[in-house]
Amino acid sequence: MEKNIEILANREELIDRALEILLAKITEAIETRNQFTIALAGGSTPKPLYEALAQQPLPWDKIHVFWGDERYVEPDHPDSNQKMAAQAWLDRVNFPATNIHPMPTLANNPIADAEQYNRELVQFFALNAGEFPAFDVVLLGMGDDAHTASLFPHTDALTVEDRLITIGNKDGQPRITFTVPLINHARCVLFLVTGSNKQEPLAQVFATEGDAITYPSRLIQPVGELWWLLDQEAGAKLAENLPN
Repeated sequence: MEKNIEILANREELIDRALEILLAKITEAIETRNQFTIALAGGSTPKPLYEALAQQPLPWDKIHVFWGDERYVEPDHPDSNQKMAAQAWLDRVNFPATNIHPMPTLANNPIADAEQYNRELVQFFALNAGEFPAFDVVLLGMGDDAHTASLFPHTDALTVEDRLITIGNKDGQPRITFTVPLINHARCVLFLVTGSNKQEPLAQVFATEGDAITYPSRLIQPVGELWWLLDQEAGAKLAENLPN
């Protein structure tokens, strides 16, 4: 694993750096494999990144978009990660509908919908039994409880290793989420973390020894590159211990 930690002056610089990294990954993937696969994050932090991507002259027909997790709500619900990305990016460019792969949430059965998305990934990546795909980029955020995707502290989802997709649990509400091993098979995992309320959880995540069941972002150790982009507010304490 190649680990990179960068602390940017503010959110605007963080988004600019994330865009720079993403554009490089898109170019590399298309030149090498003729397509780029990305799993999107929800929340407010990546929204301006999606808006910036919508301004880029990219070969949309070679880009396939998935989601790393989703709240179990209808696609037009205000809390839907799919809706946010559609409004900020996907509906604003000439994106082929067949290249957009949202998590299903309409069966009134989270387990069935998770299994359906698992099957979609197996089919899209032509996987054999027991295999995991290698996404070109998995975008992640981190909550002030150190959760990422819908992998929350002390929940069953953290220990699922035999599936691509599982059910996360947030205060009794189901979420659909990538499993830890699926994230960790990515060629590149890119965390975007902002805000002073992330200082303490980041200290726990980066501690030499720690409890990953309490601080789930510790579990993210991909076989490829790992990027942590932090704004100054989030990274202030870590900055004291990083090499210049």
